[in-house]
Amino acid sequence: MKMQPSGIDIAARAASIVNEMRGMEGPLLPILHSIQEEFGHVPQEVLPVIATGLNLSRADVHGVVSFYHDFRKVPAGRHVLKLCQAESCQAMGSDAVAAALKQKLGIGFHGTTKDGAVTLEPVYCLGLCACSPAAMLDGEVIGRLDEDSIEEIVQEVRI
Repeated sequence: MKMQPSGIDIAARAASIVNEMRGMEGPLLPILHSIQEEFGHVPQEVLPVIATGLNLSRADVHGVVSFYHDFRKVPAGRHVLKLCQAESCQAMGSDAVAAALKQKLGIGFHGTTKDGAVTLEPVYCLGLCACSPAAMLDGEVIGRLDEDSIEEIVQEVRI
């Protein structure tokens, strides 16, 4: 994630991203992903910029942002921990893993620790059903979560 220095004109940078990508087929999702990559979230002030640039209503853009859980309204922590909550992982104990992580981190799903170290998010299938329960930490998948791996994850995100 490339965080912009303070003072950057967010709307101008968003307009630049829209202009670069508007010629793509179905550009809205790639634009939103690029904006989130650029700013760490999708700032509310860019929604009208995107809508105007793509000739959509602000409601259309807002609807897509609010529908897909991967788009954040506020910046995430330094680390993003996604915990699978799909059926296979639930059958193999992801509820207990989630409870342990929430307790150790002091946050719930969609929360970020007070020190900004980690954001905990639910995800519905990482494709690791044979290695349930599973998680993804900063894009790296982790299978067969247990008490030891939970402790390792907590130690890693606190660095």
